Amino acid sequence: MRRTWIRRFDIPICRCAQCGQRVQGRHPLQTSDAIGAAAVQVGPEALTLAVLMNKAQGLPHADAAAILKQGFHLQMSRSGICRAIQRVARKAEATWHALREAARRSQLAHMDETGWKVEAQLRWLWAVVTEQITYCEILPGRGFAQAASILGAEYAGWLIHDGLQIYYKFLKAAHQSCVAHLIRRCRDMAEVATPTAARFPLAVQKLLEQGLCLRDRYLEQKITLHGLWTATGRLEAKLDRLLARTYQDPANRRLAKHLRHERPYLFTFLYCPGLVDATNNLAERVMRILVMIRKNWGGNRTENGARAQAILTSVLCTARQQDKDVFQLLVDLLRSPQPKLLDILPPELLAPNDIGGGESNATNVRGVKTQRKSTGHDERIPFPPSVEMLLPLMQQSATPPIFSSG
Repeated sequence: MRRTWIRRFDIPICRCAQCGQRVQGRHPLQTSDAIGAAAVQVGPEALTLAVLMNKAQGLPHADAAAILKQGFHLQMSRSGICRAIQRVARKAEATWHALREAARRSQLAHMDETGWKVEAQLRWLWAVVTEQITYCEILPGRGFAQAASILGAEYAGWLIHDGLQIYYKFLKAAHQSCVAHLIRRCRDMAEVATPTAARFPLAVQKLLEQGLCLRDRYLEQKITLHGLWTATGRLEAKLDRLLARTYQDPANRRLAKHLRHERPYLFTFLYCPGLVDATNNLAERVMRILVMIRKNWGGNRTENGARAQAILTSVLCTARQQDKDVFQLLVDLLRSPQPKLLDILPPELLAPNDIGGGESNATNVRGVKTQRKSTGHDERIPFPPSVEMLLPLMQQSATPPIFSSG
């Protein structure tokens, strides 16, 4: 193929003499196909550092630009850093969609939400955290419709949360209400209540802490599984006696009403020791990072910024969970000429076509949605063997099953 050089606006362009198609080389370390004046670019390491300063450390764009200038003599504007973050988010969007599909296929998920400002309007930042991945999304509401759009209305795994009413609309899920939230609530109530009114929250706090001690004793192999379940039944009987009473203090009445609703979901972790967590701390730790960022710069000014926030938070938190080098992951992503799936997706949680960078059953590598094939049968995640032993006994009981939302 014979080539000839043409000059347009003093920019050399290499074109094929036969077909006129532009021919342009690309170095593996190059991050952009721009030529001419636009070919002078900030390197991928500097751009990745700017992304991490803003999304992982919570620094505003201006502070990130100041650090790059003072520490590395790189002149970047706030808008330049913002556009770089958007570019990284667009390339990571395929991985973001795959993380959502992996969360929907997980057997156990922690879920939480917190307020977030977008264009000075209140939005909600949702997070689903499993043992290996984190998926975040910023949505306009705090209802079941938003939660179901993330996890799927038919989610049938173990769901651990803070007791918000909308989570119990996942009818096929087995629930665990966060014990730490209730212990903290009881402790705060006892601090401001009279000695007489403080007896009820202190008694509930003591029961919940005894449940945590029972779990630890079983995991340390100090009691058998039968002994654990026997002691759990005694704790539930004590709680039932507390909830059968009538309380005069308004705060105690509200707590009792809440506990009556949460009663079937408080001690799930004792019936499934080692499988289900007693608290929602896994999701709370992700929220602490986001709350710190929210205090530094308040939220996002545009919808595109909110989407980039959700994408990069998901990728960064997942990489941190798996002890992956997030700096090198983002550098390689910037150098890739085409969008690709990052190496942070657990193979056992992916559809067969996802492994090796193929198309997902919900999103392909370009982020285009495709239709999921129907299998024609219930794909409910099976209960563990220890729980399967309990199901016949619970079905014979007149009380509602502890592992069902019914």
